Amino acid sequence: MSSPPQAAPVAPAPVVAVDAPVPLLPVRIVARYPHDPAAFTEGLIWHGGALYESVGREGQSEVRRVRLADGKVTARATIDAAQFGEGLAAWRDELVTLTWHDGIAYRWDARTLKARGRLRYTGEGWGLATTADGLVRSDGTATLRFVDPRTFTDRRKVTVTLRGKPLAQINELEVVHGAILANVWHTSFLVRIDPTTGRVTGIVDLRPLVAEIAATDPEAVANGIAYDAAADRLFVTGKLWPTLYEVKIGAPIAP
Repeated sequence: MSSPPQAAPVAPAPVVAVDAPVPLLPVRIVARYPHDPAAFTEGLIWHGGALYESVGREGQSEVRRVRLADGKVTARATIDAAQFGEGLAAWRDELVTLTWHDGIAYRWDARTLKARGRLRYTGEGWGLATTADGLVRSDGTATLRFVDPRTFTDRRKVTVTLRGKPLAQINELEVVHGAILANVWHTSFLVRIDPTTGRVTGIVDLRPLVAEIAATDPEAVANGIAYDAAADRLFVTGKLWPTLYEVKIGAPIAP
C-alpha cells in the first residue's frame, strides 16, 4: 500500500516592511546664494550649466534662467496672466512647465526661452522632473504619473506610501541618484521615493533652513529642488525665500 501523498511545503509569505522605520536624514549647508524674495517658486532645475526656475501665481507666472552667484534673472518668458505656473523639467533641448488648473504643459527652447508649443494633460499640475526615459508628474495627490514627454500621456502610475499609507500633497520633484526627491506641501521635509514602488525610503529634514528663513507668510514654504549631476550638487529653496541653499544630505539621525 502506497503512502498518502505529501502536501507540498508552503513557502512563507514575503515580509513587507510597511511598518519599518523610515530614516530621518539631516542636511548640511554647503553654501548660500541670493534668491528673489518675490519669487513664488514652483519648479527648480539645473540644466546645461544653468539654474532655471518656474514661478507661480496668476499674473506673475514665468520661467526664468537665473545666475546662481547673485540670483540675477538673465532670461525670462511669461505665462498667460490668467494661469498659475507650476512644475518645471528639462527634456533634451527643451524645458517643460506645468499649469496648476489649466491642464496645459508649455514647451520652451532651453537656450532662448522662446515658446515651442504646448501639451495637454488631465487633472492638476504640481511638480515635474526628468527621468531616464521621460518625465514624472505630481498632481497634489499620492499619485506620481510617469509620462511620455512627447505626448504627455501616462505610461504608468505609482502611489507614494509612507509606512504603508498613501502620502498626499506631493509637490515639487527632482530625480537624484535614481530616487525621486519631493517636497511635501506645507511641511519642512523632503521625501525620498523609490520610483518603482512609490515607497518612501527616507525623510530629509529641512527644518534648520526653514528656521533660518523665519518666514511670516504661511505660503512661504519650502519648495524647489535642483540637482547638478555633473558636480553632484543639490540645491533647495522655498516660495518667497531670500536664500537658495546648496546642501548635502547626511547619514540617518539616530532615534
